[in-house]
Formats: sequence, C-alpha cells, structure tokens
Amino acid sequence: AFTLTPTCEERALKRHIRIHSGEKPYSCSTCGKTFSQPSHLKYHLTIHSSEKPYSCITCGKTFTQRSQLKCHTSIHTGERPYSCITCGKTFARTSVLKCHIRIHSGEKPYSCSTCGKTFSQPSRLKYHLSIHSGEKPYSCITCGKTFTQRSQLKCHTSIHTGERPYSCNTCGKTFTHPSVLKRHISIHTGERPHSCSTCGKTFFHPSHLKYHLRIHSGEKPYSCITCGKTFSSHLKAHIRIHSGEKPFSCITCGKTFTQKSQLKCHTSTHTGERPYSCNTCGKTFTWTTVLKRHIRIHSGEKPYSCSTCGKTFSRTHKGETS
Repeated sequence: AFTLTPTCEERALKRHIRIHSGEKPYSCSTCGKTFSQPSHLKYHLTIHSSEKPYSCITCGKTFTQRSQLKCHTSIHTGERPYSCITCGKTFARTSVLKCHIRIHSGEKPYSCSTCGKTFSQPSRLKYHLSIHSGEKPYSCITCGKTFTQRSQLKCHTSIHTGERPYSCNTCGKTFTHPSVLKRHISIHTGERPHSCSTCGKTFFHPSHLKYHLRIHSGEKPYSCITCGKTFSSHLKAHIRIHSGEKPFSCITCGKTFTQKSQLKCHTSTHTGERPYSCNTCGKTFTWTTVLKRHIRIHSGEKPYSCSTCGKTFSRTHKGETS
C-alpha cells in the first residue's frame, strides 16, 4: 500500500502535541530516561558516552552540541547580534533573548504540576521540580556532595581545583562562574536594570528584585522543618543553626562559618582589603552592608520606623523593642 510521507508541518505539530499529552516515546537504553523528541535523547546520550565532538579553534574547549560551540565562540568574538526591542540589551543567542523578553512581558509559560508555581524558563522549572522530588543527580567526585544542577556541581568543583577562569576586564578580579562575573561587572557599570514597581528601588539581578518584592508582599514561602520559622529567603543558612554545620573555612586560620558571606567578611581581617568606598567622603569598608549604613549618614535616610510612635531610625539593632 502507498503511504504519504508526513510533511515538516505535520511532524512539527506531532512534536508540539507531546507538550500537552506528556508522551515521551524515546527512551535511553542505559538509564531508562524518556524524551519527547529524538534530538533530546541524542543530546542526553552524550552524558553517558562523554563524547564532545565539537571543539573551539581558539581555546580548545569541547562541547557535545554544535549550538553550544556557536554560543561559546561569541565569548572570543564578542558578537551579540540579537537585541531586545524594548531595552536594547544585546545577546549572543536567540534563545537567551527570548527568555529576556519575558522580563518585560511578565510571561511565565512553564508551570509546576505539583504546586502550580509558574516560571519564565524551562530550566528554572526543572530546578524547582527538584525541590519536590529531592533529586540531586550530580555528585562531586572529590567530596561526594550532590547537586540538583550540573552548573552547581561545576561551580562547586572550583573549590577543590582553585580554578577561577573568568576575569573582569576592568579590575582583573577572577571568578569561578560567568554569572558571578556578570554580577561583579555591574559594580563598575552601575547598571541596575530591574526595578520594583512598588517603591522604585533598582537591582542588577532579577533574583534580588524577587527577594525584595517579598518585603512588600510579606511572602515567606520557605519554612524550617525543625522549628517552623518561615523565611523569604536564606532558609539553608538558617538550617545550619540547628545542624551546627559550618562548611566554609578560612584557608589562613581555619576558622569555620555557616555562610560564605561570613567567610568573605572574615577574610578581609587577614588581607586588610576594603573594596567598598563611599562616593561622598571616600571612606572605605570591607562589606557592602556597612557601606550602605554609612551612606545614610550623608543622605539622612531613616528607613526603619517604630510601629508604636512612628519614630524613624537609620538602622536596626537586635534586642530593640522600638
């Protein structure tokens, strides 16, 4: 019998329908994981084979996909051909531009089937799902610590290797991850593109805006299973109060800390580094929070008020009742 070959449009429709049906007909013969598209399975198989056939002619770094190599090449060329029509920001890949546009539109097309929370990017949904499943498939071969994302493992590995391959062109400071370098660069540029629609405060990272918004909404979505205390963020740091875990240690004196920020602040006692300076009087500080408090001396800002009498203060103190 004669059969018609499906057209490109028909094949595309069939692939799209699987988003709604949840059908995943392609499975990995090694681990059994299933996929909705053969290309996704092909990419997954490289995890088991460790094959990385595409290499950068500039630095020699290898990749599992040609698209990854193309994206990486833009690091050397500086090419960013795709621009946002709303704010003019440029990008090396159309997929990154597409995700960026959702910041302006507020679109969050990916939703969690367990709790209904929505996300602007599939990668963020995937990370969120691990909260419900508890799955941490990526483990460090040196210390055994496990992670929900490969990028987290890669960043963690640098603790053991000491590798800091990403450097700031302005001051030469080096970093373990490109996202940390990106945040650092904003110190020099002063760029803070994400603003709060309630109070107008601006931030250089969308996650910082997200945490800030909880000040206005009062949302505290994270709760401690030990004491029941709820938090808008930093639950992991609180849990260490109960467990006594202090995973961050000073390489100079061996003192340990529950938070990386505490270790960073402590390290300055050995180095004498005071990288944060006041633009008004030039006084320098070891920590941004101390600089922020200092600036209020010049601005006269008093953001903390007494709920009883309305008197305002420039800072808070533990143990204060007014």
